Amino acid sequence: MTAPGRTTLYSPQLLALAVELADIPLDPHAPHSGEVRSRTCGSTLAIGCAIDGAGAISNIGMKVSACAVGQAAAAIFASDAVGRNFADLEEAERSIAAWLSSGGELPDWPRLGMLEPALPHQGRHEAILLPWRAALDALSKETAAR
Repeated sequence: MTAPGRTTLYSPQLLALAVELADIPLDPHAPHSGEVRSRTCGSTLAIGCAIDGAGAISNIGMKVSACAVGQAAAAIFASDAVGRNFADLEEAERSIAAWLSSGGELPDWPRLGMLEPALPHQGRHEAILLPWRAALDALSKETAAR
């Protein structure tokens, strides 16, 4: 039972997000790829994507080895990543990291509020940031090549 005023970290809604990853498989032949590992929990996330002529993500796939919170974050990321460029993702990652560390205003990324129960769980924060960081890794390689 959850104490009054507290929410359950692994809610049915959060667990349902993890199931969405089945629809976002990693394409090992994607033209752009990135991979990151959490220093705190060891979770990993590999991303493969295609980029349009404007440098924005046009297609995405992922392989996630993380707790349900990290998996949910990956699903939340993927559901709104298409059309985002390096600058968009860099700003989002910065805003989300600040939100996780201070609990301030919720950043502007659809469904991110579903991860609010993880705010008091600092050990989960890096897992939440993995998809944004992996995408930045993939797009930074593209930016450097230009």
